[in-house]
Amino acid sequence: MSDRAENAETVDGSDLPRDPQLAPGICADDYRAALRRHPAGVTIVTLDSGSGPVGFTASSFSSVSLDPPLVSFNIANTSSSIDALHSADSLVIHLLGEHQQHLAQRFSRSADQRFADVSLWARLDTGEPVLHGTPSWLRVIVDQLIPVGDHTLVIGLVTRVHAEADDDSASAPLLYHEGRYYRPTPLGSANNGS
Repeated sequence: MSDRAENAETVDGSDLPRDPQLAPGICADDYRAALRRHPAGVTIVTLDSGSGPVGFTASSFSSVSLDPPLVSFNIANTSSSIDALHSADSLVIHLLGEHQQHLAQRFSRSADQRFADVSLWARLDTGEPVLHGTPSWLRVIVDQLIPVGDHTLVIGLVTRVHAEADDDSASAPLLYHEGRYYRPTPLGSANNGS
């Protein structure tokens, strides 16, 4: 038996290498193009660095566990916010509504402009910056920071939940897909004739 055969498993009749060194390489551009086709909810993460507010846009937010209530997101190791995140004990994850596209754009640009308009935010009693008009946000304690490739995976324990029950925008989250912002449209609704 060859080395290649020993490191392969059969799935649907095809041999796939188990050893990543034997797997064919992929082009970074192809990888990015494939992932751009997967829509993601848009969030803004905010925290207090000790010397001022820090925040950034993230589309990698995910629920991890119900008991205990854990969530996650990723941040690039080259981000201007990475050092502040590594020293933070807590943060706020804002689940943006479609009306907050301007904030998503603001928080993905130059760090010095993100909190420049003081009418857009306030501080929680625990010190973290919170953005006005966000349909839902979560205050979390940083539980784990895990280096993964060129990013850091952040696991947070949710300690406080805010959800606007009567806000119309709560039913229209902000999505990011193929480099543009969107809002979802229900399938099978009376408006599309289904």
